[in-house]
Amino acid sequence: MARTINDHEMGTTKSNSPGKTSKLRTKQAVFMLSEEEHDFIQFYLKKQKITNRSRWYRETIIAHVLRSMEQDYPTLFEENEMRR
Repeated sequence: MARTINDHEMGTTKSNSPGKTSKLRTKQAVFMLSEEEHDFIQFYLKKQKITNRSRWYRETIIAHVLRSMEQDYPTLFEENEMRR
């Protein structure tokens, strides 16, 4: 189950790079993993030499959501009509 934290519970930080505008991440998502899932992900991250786990989780989840949205995009015709 995911939990979100409002802006008051989580502090915000500013970017150190001048002229670089990036959106601050002020929302937090928390979820639980089984021991087996956690070990599997840790093994993968170590094998791939991924040190920024937070970025990896974000990119992986967003990529999955975008891929799903692209596949489920409404079309004018049904799939079998387009294959004719």
